[in-house]
Amino acid sequence: MGLLEGKVAVITGAGRGIGRGIAHLMAEHGAKVVVNDPGVNPDGTGHDDGPADQVVAEITAKSLSAAANYDTVATAEGGEGIIKAALDRFGRIDILVNNAGILRDRMIFNMAEQEWDDVMAVHLHGHFNTIKPASVLMRQQRYGRIINFSSESGLWGNAGQANYGAAKSAIAGLTRVVARDLGRYGVTCNVIAPRAWTRLVATIPGRTGNPDTSAIQQNDPECIAPMVAYLATDDAWNINGQTFLVYAGVVAVLQHPTPWRTIFKEGTWTLDELTAQVPHLLEGTRNPAPPPEEVEVPGRNIEVPL
Repeated sequence: MGLLEGKVAVITGAGRGIGRGIAHLMAEHGAKVVVNDPGVNPDGTGHDDGPADQVVAEITAKSLSAAANYDTVATAEGGEGIIKAALDRFGRIDILVNNAGILRDRMIFNMAEQEWDDVMAVHLHGHFNTIKPASVLMRQQRYGRIINFSSESGLWGNAGQANYGAAKSAIAGLTRVVARDLGRYGVTCNVIAPRAWTRLVATIPGRTGNPDTSAIQQNDPECIAPMVAYLATDDAWNINGQTFLVYAGVVAVLQHPTPWRTIFKEGTWTLDELTAQVPHLLEGTRNPAPPPEEVEVPGRNIEVPL
């Protein structure tokens, strides 16, 4: 008997890559899966039923249960339609995996408002659009597992991904709040930051679309699926509001932002005092993108008093 026997799982963006691996593994462990994917291009344009249909065909060919759905997560109507597909086909929903995503990479000074809005719609709004209707049902049945997807770009930053990074950072915060909202009802919400070679990664400026074989193997999208499936099991009942970095054979729980060093004084700091003290507060940190040495920067050579 599989660890997910009798459970109904909805996986968004499950027609390819990470989502496809999750759908297969959950089905193999007994879950009935809704394979959601509108079959869009990496930038969110177009539509194709093929990817979702193919994954469903692969799963049902093994005498396992799956159904396709082609709604977009970018609208409230689409999110409701995705959850309704689980109810219509399988009668309930126990697991929601928010994996769908697109990229519209651009340096911030070149980014168009539409590029910002489109990425926010799929990632951040997309998480809300499925979590909202699913949470109503999970709260009523006093059971549920929600697994969201953040990114290293959102947690640590990556040049040219202001829209994507902002959305993925917000998803990590959303996860912590949803965990608090739903934990008392037996519903958990956790988030994964995956590192995997997918067709989206291949579109990032500076990345080659033809990595060497060892890089592909080390960052196989299917390596993400086991941790997602584990978080969906009954055994993970007390794991809630956590952020995990997952890739290859690595699973790391990430610490939530907490104070690291603090300077304190009675009353309000003066500008002169902060000029003297803040550099010491930041010792051991680094500027992620310092200006090159040949660029003259006011203050660069000023000695900080000890």
